[in-house]
Amino acid sequence: MNFGGFLVAAILLNLTPGTDTMYIVSRSISQGKLAGLFSALGITAGVVVHTLLAAFGLSLILVQSAFLFNAIKILGALYLAYLGFQMIIAKKTANELKSLPKTNNKKIFLQGMITNVTNPKVALFFLAFLPQFIHTDATASPIPFILLGLTFTLTGGTWSLFTAYFSSLMTKKLRENSKIELLLSKMTGVVFIMMGVKLLNTKVSQ
Repeated sequence: MNFGGFLVAAILLNLTPGTDTMYIVSRSISQGKLAGLFSALGITAGVVVHTLLAAFGLSLILVQSAFLFNAIKILGALYLAYLGFQMIIAKKTANELKSLPKTNNKKIFLQGMITNVTNPKVALFFLAFLPQFIHTDATASPIPFILLGLTFTLTGGTWSLFTAYFSSLMTKKLRENSKIELLLSKMTGVVFIMMGVKLLNTKVSQ
């Protein structure tokens, strides 16, 4: 197992903006630091799920089954669109948003995890990326996949938390204005819908 090469590649990939980064940044900008951190943790939890799926061969079944691939892709896209429309049609003021119960953060966490897990492109990435750093005589064991996957989770999770904190910090002043805060929330909804459309264009060959 070429761990050193994997670590460098993983860090570079984490720094490359993608769907997960868009989700975290959108949440952080529209709802603040805590929401951003919970969204980052949710995305990270989703990566752990994909790590286990790749390690035990379930992701390979997903890639080989066009029906399952498309079903999960559509569910993920619809879920993102649902979240987006909910934010666009919301008419709550900033004070009402801040008075929501703390369990809302748990929902943000679950939404982040579901968004990541229902993105079959992540499964494709794990199946295409991880084996390149595992010796052929070790591919039958799930342990190398788990070790590399958890390493990727650690580097990616660290970067996600930093992204959430920095994004929320830079837009803190904007969220203090109730009208701007509500506008940011609606803009986040538009981003989610765009993410759903992009997910629908994902193909097995990618």
